[in-house]
Amino acid sequence: MNVESGGGLLLPLVLVHGGAGNVPSERRELHVEGCRAAARAGYQRLSEGGSALDAVQAAVKVLEDLPQFNAGTGAALNAEGQVSHDASLMRGSDLAAGAVGALMSFRNPIEVARAVLEEGRHVLYVGPGARAFAIERGFTEVEAEALVTEEARAALAKFRADGGSGGWAGGTVGAVAVDATGQLAAGTSTGGTLGKRVGRLGDSPIIGAGTLADDSSCAVSCTGDGEAILKLGLSQVAASYLRAGESAEQAARLAVTRLQERLQGASGLILVTPQGRFAWARSTATMSFAVVGAGGEQAGI
Repeated sequence: MNVESGGGLLLPLVLVHGGAGNVPSERRELHVEGCRAAARAGYQRLSEGGSALDAVQAAVKVLEDLPQFNAGTGAALNAEGQVSHDASLMRGSDLAAGAVGALMSFRNPIEVARAVLEEGRHVLYVGPGARAFAIERGFTEVEAEALVTEEARAALAKFRADGGSGGWAGGTVGAVAVDATGQLAAGTSTGGTLGKRVGRLGDSPIIGAGTLADDSSCAVSCTGDGEAILKLGLSQVAASYLRAGESAEQAARLAVTRLQERLQGASGLILVTPQGRFAWARSTATMSFAVVGAGGEQAGI
């Protein structure tokens, strides 16, 4: 077990992750810099008067546009060599949420998830229904190949050559934020498991599993073994530890430990409270992160 935790900064703040996994040493700084850029973009929205939800969306969009992560452009390919995105957003004040799953041919699924949240009729759209909703709301499709990188093709080729083993891709991205008044938001975006079956959904678009924001407890974004995170409802587990009186650091640590002990699942998560206490924990070799707040910033992996 390899876990880490953070501390606190003056409100407001944005905390992001670039996915639990094992990033090669020569690429780690690239991941750290990507997270730092995303956290700064999110904090900029807060400093301009934007909401915590605005900040999370801005941060995740930056990460989706960076091909080193498994989200947006450069996401892991499914069994048919396609990019298929999952993403979700949640606002802690009223528990409003929006998510999309198995969405193809849109550059920034987090923006479509925001549109789902704002419409308010449903929480989650998937597959053809998600595509139809996105088009109805004015989003423009891109050529599928525009989202595929040579690195993603190489990873799928190796996956197939290895007989379909080691399908977890890592690199899911997420962000949590708290504004100056203590209101929370969270978001997560991913291309999912490498070589996944068409139609598979992981934890990232599922509220209470991969993403949670509730002003009565915390905002959480998870990353890791999606099937295990789904079974345990990892973000709710972390929140339950906080509600039971644990600190932010202990809640993050205990949730990740529980997933590993109960389901032998590898994971990581980031967490922030309305008071500005924040934490991150991982059971993997790496999980890039960055936090930017009124009191400063830090980043690492």
